[in-house]
Amino acid sequence: MLDITSDIQSLTAFRRTSAEFMKTLKRTKRPLVLTVNGKAAAVVQDAKAYQRLLDIAARADAEEGVRQGLEDVKSGKTKPAREFFSEFEADRGLSR
Repeated sequence: MLDITSDIQSLTAFRRTSAEFMKTLKRTKRPLVLTVNGKAAAVVQDAKAYQRLLDIAARADAEEGVRQGLEDVKSGKTKPAREFFSEFEADRGLSR
């Protein structure tokens, strides 16, 4: 969770004390929003926390794919594999 009192800093402040900010990133596992001219310009995050975020996103993507597939089965948007492959081969002039 982002803490707007400490997790939003200027890029200039980050440059001046980057080692201290890196220690904080490792300790808190929270991202740091860097601003330029008062506007958000970049987000810096600890590598392990970022990897965790990527893993969560990948898992969510896979779960969404399964959910969509099950929804297609319920709504009758599927066909048996043999039927699909027969049509696929016929459309492309392939034979077994």
